[in-house]
Amino acid sequence: MTTSTHQPILQVRSLAKAFGGNKVLQDVSFDVQPGEIVGLLGPNGSGKSTLLNTITGFEAIDAGQVLLQGKSIGALPAHRIVSDEGVGRTFQLPSMPTKMSVIEVAMAAATKQHGFWGTLLNSRAARDAEAAARAKATALLDELLLTKVRDLPASALSGGQKKLLGIVCALMGEPRLLMLDEPTAGVHPNLRNDIVSALKRLNEQGMTLVVVEHDMHFIRELCTRCVVLDRGHIVASCAPAELAQNERVLQAYLGGGNKHKEAA
Repeated sequence: MTTSTHQPILQVRSLAKAFGGNKVLQDVSFDVQPGEIVGLLGPNGSGKSTLLNTITGFEAIDAGQVLLQGKSIGALPAHRIVSDEGVGRTFQLPSMPTKMSVIEVAMAAATKQHGFWGTLLNSRAARDAEAAARAKATALLDELLLTKVRDLPASALSGGQKKLLGIVCALMGEPRLLMLDEPTAGVHPNLRNDIVSALKRLNEQGMTLVVVEHDMHFIRELCTRCVVLDRGHIVASCAPAELAQNERVLQAYLGGGNKHKEAA
């Protein structure tokens, strides 16, 4: 998708986060434009997941700002960032309930429900909301290639299928920005290709994506730009094809040296 020259959908400004004396993020600043697919890279311990957690409200920020289309969201709790501001996210190791089917899990992720009393009283509005959630979940399960397993227990899915279901759940909230934490880690290569295709389709439909990932082949296939973290600092922001020529990236993320250039 062509990137926009209008206001960034996401602005991170001088973000800092520490756990005790460990400064995990230091003066982190970057923008994401509408329609971009940005890969967030870095070695283990560089602060990638903490950055996702602070942007999405799962960790409080110590300093700096997070703005969504110009509105500050840095002080909001996670549920408000998801339901009110439209930022969806997935997790590295999605945990699924054992007593709910795949479609039930997807429906439960809908953030726009009629409310407790409407459900309790079985009101017309509640029934309409449930029908709408079921229709939306059905369409998303089809889009993410999970129709054949929609009635299975969610906990019975493979690791890759659980990651696809995590994406479905994030999309049930109708986000304008989707943040994915290692969506292909531990996933079978065939299913990995399905995830790439599904994310490309979402982007073509207008979704902006930020993806934490270690798989450089996946990054080359999917991302339009990469932001690279090292020890809590951003050391590069460039196209995937430029990673192999960036010495700071080679030293920080790939370990440096010519022998790594082919991997990037």
